[in-house]
Amino acid sequence: VNPRPVAGIAEGAHVHPDARVAASAVIEPGAVIGPGAVVGEGAWIGANTVLGAGASVGARTRLHANVTLGDDCSVGEDSLIHSGAVIGADGFGFAPSAEGYEKIPQIGIVTVEDRVEIGANACVDRSTMGSTYVRRGVKLDNLVQIAHNVEVGAHTVMSAQVGVAGSTKVGEWSMLGGQVGVAGHLQLPDRLQAGAQSGIHSARTDGQPLMGTPAINAKTFARSSALFKRLPDLRDEVIALRRELNELKATLAQRQ
Repeated sequence: VNPRPVAGIAEGAHVHPDARVAASAVIEPGAVIGPGAVVGEGAWIGANTVLGAGASVGARTRLHANVTLGDDCSVGEDSLIHSGAVIGADGFGFAPSAEGYEKIPQIGIVTVEDRVEIGANACVDRSTMGSTYVRRGVKLDNLVQIAHNVEVGAHTVMSAQVGVAGSTKVGEWSMLGGQVGVAGHLQLPDRLQAGAQSGIHSARTDGQPLMGTPAINAKTFARSSALFKRLPDLRDEVIALRRELNELKATLAQRQ
């Protein structure tokens, strides 16, 4: 871990005159702090990181190099955002028209609460209206995608390449394995567990861990997977049994 630089604004950083930067904060070379942005006590803004107009970073939070925090978006206290993460890009909203797709303005924000960690190259999109929320204590791995108007419940963890579609609410203390895909407009329960590559299309669960696509009870999925490997042999057995049954029927018919 690199030692913390001396507090202050490094040569080569650009801080707008209307921004408010705490004296104890670190602003590394190449960082851009936009108008009205706020950087809290002891925060650490990495090289080439950009804070848009009105963005805010809480006390003791670190944004590594090349992070983008969009206009009016916020990260709370004691959080850690890794390089390449983008918080506050437009949500994926388009309306079909006769000439193609018309962009739906994404005028909301992103609110990242306290004690959150977001991995490298993860994306959390701003909402169409209101806010996308990453609640307190959430941990997101590299390359996670959180779509517009999603709410990730407190203390939930997501492994790499999880994707959550728009307007879904993920419950608190949930655990989603790598490459889990979650459909939009769902209200998922607290403490949901989903194994890697699960495809979650429904909010109805039995309270047990999920696996598979569409996601089902993990034990049922494991049993189904074991049977799937045997399907060619089972098919041959069924064909053989059908042949024997037909021969038996023919024999009985001849005796009648």
